[in-house]
Amino acid sequence: MKAGVVLGGIVLQGFIAGLGTCLGALAVIFFGRMRPGTLSLILGLASGIMAAVIVFDLLPSAIRYGSPQSVLAGFLGGIILMAALGLSLNLLYPSTFQTKDYLKMGYLIATGIALHDFPEGLAIAAGFATADKIGPLLVLAIGLHNIPEGMVTAAPLRQGGLSAGRILALNILISLITPFGTFAGIAMLDYSISFISLLLAFAAGAMTYIVLGELAPESRRNNKPMACLGMLLGLALILSLSFIV
Repeated sequence: MKAGVVLGGIVLQGFIAGLGTCLGALAVIFFGRMRPGTLSLILGLASGIMAAVIVFDLLPSAIRYGSPQSVLAGFLGGIILMAALGLSLNLLYPSTFQTKDYLKMGYLIATGIALHDFPEGLAIAAGFATADKIGPLLVLAIGLHNIPEGMVTAAPLRQGGLSAGRILALNILISLITPFGTFAGIAMLDYSISFISLLLAFAAGAMTYIVLGELAPESRRNNKPMACLGMLLGLALILSLSFIV
């Protein structure tokens, strides 16, 4: 019984961390559609956040837990998956109108963040299993940086005309990935560390495709200075959060 309560408490904290995504989406829904400069700033922010997470979090962790071969396989697998998903979305949302481009971008970002949130849940589980019990600090850090992630998921979808209810529903689904990853991490912790490495690298590859293929080019299209400012702010935000843990 006691073990079940502890397990439930850890998964609950993973759920709390995941809710940051919904908070970010609510902020975008509340303020409505954005001016071109504001949108460039937020998309630049997304580029900076994702690039920092890839370089300073996902890839180093993947290398630490697995072999170079597994990291490379996971990284390439993530890129291939997102390229295939992008092609599928092009068929569903032909790029004739800019609003359709924003919908495609929003769904790609949502997928990439969901893939990223699963290893975050694994990290929370690992944090509670360590001797120094850094789990609560990881919950705080992950919850905080999930807020801008929710914003950058919602912004292009809102710009593309998706309703507030659907945007919120999508972000609720994304927020559930973190506690699911926490639960899976607890189960997997004693099973295979190399599998965790593969997942981390997979998320890194998926997010690399999103940054280079979608976010960075689109953020510079409307207002290049604001896009660069957003990217610098995103990098600074993730670097500052890294000091928490």
